[in-house]
Amino acid sequence: MEGFHAWVEQNCPKEIRGKPLKYSGGTKHKIPSPAFELWFNACVERGLTVPEWSPDYGGAGLNKIDAAAFREALNEVGAPLPLFGGGIAMLGPTIIEFGTEAQKKRHLPRIARGEVCWCQGYSEPGAGSDLASLRTRADDHGDYYLVNGSKIWTSGAHMSDWIFCLVRTDQDAPKQKGISFLLFPLDAPGVTVRTIDLINGGSEFCEAFFDDAKAAKDDLIGELNDGWTIAKRLLQYERASVSRGEFLPRGGNLPAALKKYAPDDAVARDNVLRIEMDDAAFQLTKARATQASMGSRTPDFATSTFKYLSSELESRRLEAIIAMAGTLGIGWTGDTFEADELKTTRSWLLSRGFLIAGGSSEVQRNIVAKRVLGLPD
Repeated sequence: MEGFHAWVEQNCPKEIRGKPLKYSGGTKHKIPSPAFELWFNACVERGLTVPEWSPDYGGAGLNKIDAAAFREALNEVGAPLPLFGGGIAMLGPTIIEFGTEAQKKRHLPRIARGEVCWCQGYSEPGAGSDLASLRTRADDHGDYYLVNGSKIWTSGAHMSDWIFCLVRTDQDAPKQKGISFLLFPLDAPGVTVRTIDLINGGSEFCEAFFDDAKAAKDDLIGELNDGWTIAKRLLQYERASVSRGEFLPRGGNLPAALKKYAPDDAVARDNVLRIEMDDAAFQLTKARATQASMGSRTPDFATSTFKYLSSELESRRLEAIIAMAGTLGIGWTGDTFEADELKTTRSWLLSRGFLIAGGSSEVQRNIVAKRVLGLPD
């Protein structure tokens, strides 16, 4: 597909351009507006909700370079992503790599059309960074599994239809050896979801409880007890999406904030310049990595570098704005603060969690040291 800019210009209504609109599909999310619906339907028709997927599964069949060109066209025009979420960024690519043909045909087109919203069931109260210590179990009951246990920090579970979940299927195997990757609906009997109030005022994180919840054996992805391999690959897909800014959009314009709050502050100016230069270098490095990985459809361990840099740069960006704004940067509510100031404060609070989500910065540095640089343990 050629002429991405012209196509986006023609099909994206002007009234939704430049607005922070997001749509995750599924049965619980409302489409933002009639104008957004026109844009969404146009993208679905051309396979551009999942541009790199095969047309057989609802995609456009683009290579990485063309998919990146499409995303750049969205940025140039100010068009919002037509569809957003874990189904596209994480689960879909994982099913493409590890799923059976029947699983691909059953799940991927529904993700591409926005019919199902997915969430991730990884972390548990006693299994966070040490994820392999998870205790949620799935016991074999013939043609289905019974799932018992709980998950925490499950982003968007209250607004999702299905969950992709790590479960222990061999209770005697050591840690990673007895884990499987399982899909099941959140409206199944025995599933309870509760939201968690966050420091930024939101409640997008949840805890989920499973009490004899049924999961079909047809929705076991990959081999039984080999879920750890799949889990690690999915985390690479997640980190790649985070580095593209799909889960942590930029929370402020640094040069504009400098001009507004600290136009004559040499120290602030130097800090802003360093962050902007680091970000420019990061964007160029990502572009080079995209070109270098043209022959592969799966991410490598360099995604840990990108995830680390993207979340750290965004945190530095927001901290710089907060510091320059002074007391105007710590507003929570009230007429004395502008809407952008309140948004920046809450974005900064949320950004702290992204230094942990998807693998903490410390974990990413360890992966880079071992898998990218080849340093000894």
